[in-house]
Amino acid sequence: MSNIANQAIEMISLARGRRLDFESPLVMGVLNITPDSFSDGGEFININDAISQAHQIISEGADIIDIGGESSRPGADEIKPEEEINRVIPVIEAIRKISDLPISIDTTKAEVAETAIKAGADIINDISALRFDSRMVEVALEYETPVILMHMLGKPKTMQANPSYDNCIEEIKEFFEERIEFCRSNGIAEDKIIIDPGIGFGKRLQDNLDIIKNLNEFKTLGRPMILGSSRKSFISKIIRRENKPSERIGGSIASMLLAVSKGCNIVRVHDVAETIEAIKVFRAIEDLR
Repeated sequence: MSNIANQAIEMISLARGRRLDFESPLVMGVLNITPDSFSDGGEFININDAISQAHQIISEGADIIDIGGESSRPGADEIKPEEEINRVIPVIEAIRKISDLPISIDTTKAEVAETAIKAGADIINDISALRFDSRMVEVALEYETPVILMHMLGKPKTMQANPSYDNCIEEIKEFFEERIEFCRSNGIAEDKIIIDPGIGFGKRLQDNLDIIKNLNEFKTLGRPMILGSSRKSFISKIIRRENKPSERIGGSIASMLLAVSKGCNIVRVHDVAETIEAIKVFRAIEDLR
C-alpha cells in the first residue's frame, strides 16, 4: 500500500482485553434499526430481521458492527431516547450471546450510549462529535469508551440546506483540532479518539469529492480515521443517474478503495462481503510493489 497508508497508527483498547488493530483497514458493517434511514430504512425495524442481519454481517467477516436506532439522513426528525433504546438494545444483547465482535452505538444521546454500553457496546459513534448532549463526555469517561467524532454542519434536519465552505479541508481539520482539544481538556485520552470527516453531512458534491481525494491531509491529526461513503447520494450525482442506494455498490467500493489508499483506517459500509473482497484484492496487488 502507499507510504501514507502504511504509517503506524496505534491500536485502540476496548473492554474485556480486546482492541482495534489498525495494521490493516477495518470494515465496519452498518445495521440501521430505523424506519427511515436513507439506504435500508424499514428493512430491519423488526427485531428478528435486525438480529438476522447482525448475524449476516458477522458471518461475512466484519471487524466492527455499527448499530443505530435513529436515522441521520438529510431532513430526518429526532426521536426520543426511549424509542432509540427499545430498537437497539435487544439487538446488542442478542449479538453478545453469540459473538464478542466490537459494537459501536451510533447515537448522539448519552442515555442511549450508556444503556448500549451496559448491554455490550464498545464504541460511541457520535455524529455530533459530542456537541449535542453534554453528558456524552461523562459516559465516555466513566466507561473508558472510545469515541468516533464526526464533522457535520448543523443537524440532520438542516445540514443539507445550502452548506458552504471557504476551504472545506482546512475547516474540517480546524473542527477536529477543536474537538480533540475539547476531549483532552475533559479527560478523554487522545488514544480513545477516532475521526470521521462526515461524507454527506452538510457537504456539497464537490466537498465530498475533495474530502476523499485529500483524506491524507487529516492524517496530520494523528488519529485513526473512518470514512462512511457507502451508498451515498453523491454517487448518483457523479453518474448522473437516479438509482436506489442498494444499486450504488460499484461507486461505494471505488470511493472506499481510494480512501484506503489515502490511509483510511476504517470503512463504514452496508455491503460487507463485497468490501472485504475488494480490499483483499487491492492489498494483494499493492503488496507486490
